[in-house]
Amino acid sequence: MKDIEIVLKSIKNKEFLPIYFLHGEEPYYIDVATRHFENDVLEEDEKAFNQTVVYGKDTNYGEILSLARQYPMMGEKQLIIVKEAQDLKLEESESDAFLAYLASPVESTILVFAHKHKKLDSRKKVSKELANKKFLFLSDKIKDSQLAGWIQSEIERFGYRSAPNISFLLAEYLGSDLSRIANELNKLKLVLKENDVLNEKIVEEHIGISKDYNIFELQKALATKNKERAFKIAYYMGKNKKTNPIQMSIGALYKFFSDLIMYHTLIGQSPSIIAKEIGVNPYAIQNFAEAARFYPLKMATRIISVIREMDLKSKGLGVRQMEDDEIYVEMTFKILNIDQLKTK
Repeated sequence: MKDIEIVLKSIKNKEFLPIYFLHGEEPYYIDVATRHFENDVLEEDEKAFNQTVVYGKDTNYGEILSLARQYPMMGEKQLIIVKEAQDLKLEESESDAFLAYLASPVESTILVFAHKHKKLDSRKKVSKELANKKFLFLSDKIKDSQLAGWIQSEIERFGYRSAPNISFLLAEYLGSDLSRIANELNKLKLVLKENDVLNEKIVEEHIGISKDYNIFELQKALATKNKERAFKIAYYMGKNKKTNPIQMSIGALYKFFSDLIMYHTLIGQSPSIIAKEIGVNPYAIQNFAEAARFYPLKMATRIISVIREMDLKSKGLGVRQMEDDEIYVEMTFKILNIDQLKTK
């Protein structure tokens, strides 16, 4: 995020570099920066002549450099944005040409590459030179332990206040897709004014997360072996599959029990060290401590096998196609009774 903040600051202050190569595994920040380039660099009457957007799969470095060497028409700057730059193929001859351009870029051109979903190969000459020139900006995935904090900061950025644990509820339900989280919060502009409180009722009505029946609550019920509540939640979620997609729930439970296995291997360490090693917020350690009472290491490991089996069933692999509610209930039953089951 730090790199992208530098980019956004340079746009805001109109202090432009000749080249911005945005890259990394987190597409959200790259999309945010790209939108700011599109909207905030040139005036509206300049864009028709001096703003060009191309896509990686439809162009090559030769064409891009040819555009970059042109001069703006009736303006001081031209802006060239290469979207989906990860689809570009850098041939050896083009690499030399790009290195030559990096050595002497056209100052009236702002050349932006949006290279999403992966980092640029740091071993390549081009990558090293981009880094040396300080034209390279990384957009990294945020850690799971930071997700709730990021959501809370986004809630505040939108001008809302939030009830306790809302950020954790959204993190559990929406996962780490930052674009989806931001879109859901943005939709709330229709119902929330500045300083309004985002509470469970609003989340349930407008994002589709029930405060009582969601993966977060199912996880807690399973972790404490609250059988009646776990089956009740599982049944509800299975019948409301649009707001509770089975693949998302399977992924969340897989992560929880994988983290529980790691917790078992770290017992005896301080809570802060355990939280850091697992990659979760320190508040969550008590949840793992409680779950560990009901699921020793061997059982937690067997649960992973159950969850993998449910994943295959949800995809219709090796078995008849099952409905989501059947999978939810079967998965809940097998986890709660893992001590009595034989796993494959």
